Amino acid sequence: MPEQPFLPGFEAAPRPTDRLFFAIYPDAAAAAQIARLAQQLRAEHGLQGKPLKPERFHVTLHHLGDYAGLPQDLVAAACGAAARLAAAPFDITFDRVASFTSAPRNRPFVLRGADGLAALMAFQQSLGEALKKTVLGRWAKPGFTPHVTLLYDDRSVPEQAVTPVSWTARELVLVHSLIGRSLHVPLARWPLQA
Repeated sequence: MPEQPFLPGFEAAPRPTDRLFFAIYPDAAAAAQIARLAQQLRAEHGLQGKPLKPERFHVTLHHLGDYAGLPQDLVAAACGAAARLAAAPFDITFDRVASFTSAPRNRPFVLRGADGLAALMAFQQSLGEALKKTVLGRWAKPGFTPHVTLLYDDRSVPEQAVTPVSWTARELVLVHSLIGRSLHVPLARWPLQA
């Protein structure tokens, strides 16, 4: 079989290896409670997916893209946007779980909530407004479904109430995720102060 001819200017894009996102992490007590809940619900629903490690539980506020290499200019822009944001600590409460059903397989099984997430949603919107003033504005999406992923599984679990999981958000974190390696590296942190 002949080789595909090479066309200049049509090289394959490099595969993304690095992801940037802003996140809120639970404190140690809440992360431990989430880990116990994930194990309990996994057993109750016969799920096969392995729960995430407690240090990986987080709420993604804004995904800032996937890249082949870590783009330092975008890291700098993200840091600038976050540094301009002023916010006090706020409480977060998740009180139910469900599977996201947008994919036929490997569905995220997540913590969700309602009334206990109003301050989180307002903070995410404020961060989005700060991002719009930078080159990262295209990543500031108006739609936001706050959640903490517990595990991934092919089975779908309908929404159900759970014992509430609460914590106080005290910092914003810019995270570098190494795609496919299950590794999150905090690049910068901003304390939330009254």
